[in-house]
Amino acid sequence: MKKFMFSCLIAWSVAFSLSAATIDLEKKWAPVIRAIAQVESEGNPKMVSKCGRYVGYLQISKILVRECNQILGKQVYTYDDRYDKQKSIDMFIVFQEHFNKEGNTEKAIRLWNSGDLNCMKHKCPTEGYYRRVMAKFTAQAQATE
Repeated sequence: MKKFMFSCLIAWSVAFSLSAATIDLEKKWAPVIRAIAQVESEGNPKMVSKCGRYVGYLQISKILVRECNQILGKQVYTYDDRYDKQKSIDMFIVFQEHFNKEGNTEKAIRLWNSGDLNCMKHKCPTEGYYRRVMAKFTAQAQATE
């Protein structure tokens, strides 16, 4: 019985620490996520792009779903998960924490728009997108002051 109780305590503490880490990551990325969501879908988790390739709250492509599953090393997300606001946020975090561990806001925005790590050097065609997201980001920051 003691072994069972100890195992339950260990399992509970691992689950608690994982959920605490998840909450911390959501807090870290929340301002950027909100700004991107406003530009991408006006916060609508059912939004579909004109071309039909990007859907949901953060306008996620099938390629990004596959990339997140590859990062995680297993099938965690489905294409339908792009319509789920929380799962979209989770995929954003997986992607950013893999390619942008330092949490650089500019890199996060440009990377989300292009999916290309080289865009930080060349700015690619992400400049207009970056400015739109930063305008939302700044407006939200001022509103909370």
